[in-house]
Amino acid sequence: MQRHDLATDDLRSLNAALQAQAAHTNQTEWEVLNPRGAHAIAVGLDAPIDVTVNGSTGYYCAGMNKQARIHVTGSAGPGVAENMMSGTVVIDGDASQYAGASGHGGLLVVRGNAASRCGISMKGIDIVVGGNVGHMSAFMAQKGSLVVCGDAGEALGDSLYEARLYVRGSVKSLGADCVEKEMRDHHRAELGRLLAAAGLDHDPGSFRRYGSARQLYHFHVDNAGAY
Repeated sequence: MQRHDLATDDLRSLNAALQAQAAHTNQTEWEVLNPRGAHAIAVGLDAPIDVTVNGSTGYYCAGMNKQARIHVTGSAGPGVAENMMSGTVVIDGDASQYAGASGHGGLLVVRGNAASRCGISMKGIDIVVGGNVGHMSAFMAQKGSLVVCGDAGEALGDSLYEARLYVRGSVKSLGADCVEKEMRDHHRAELGRLLAAAGLDHDPGSFRRYGSARQLYHFHVDNAGAY
């Protein structure tokens, strides 16, 4: 176990050590003590290592993650797992706005609530939120899945592309071109896998699915005055 105490150790040296790990490193377990809301903890990792951050973090924790499994035992500030490529990021508490923004792959789990714009412009990442999400979540989401075990705020899925949205609770309002869709067997199977990966045992049948109506994909002459 490699331990870094940010009460005494420099954050830059911690990130440099984590980023230096290679695919076949034998330093596979890391623990970060006293994060005290510091920004950009464990960013840009590209190795199959386990990193536990004991406490809450500031902006952009686990940004650009590749391969690593990062566990934050507290809450996370804005932009957690931003532009994530692969691996797993788990937040035990709440996440601030735009969690998982522009993520290309991997799994982000927020066991508490996520604020506004969760999953904005997601491009393949899977996000599971144990509680609620705020307004404009999955705005312009292109690919991947957003699972909300609680309620969703206003304008869910506004200008959505092909991402899949699953919500167990209520939705305050749907954004432009986002509609409720049929929940088919393969959607329930996919949702079951995501819930299991997140350590949640909700019945997939208790969720509703939302997706794109595909009305914004093409130019319509009737809307010419809006362009």
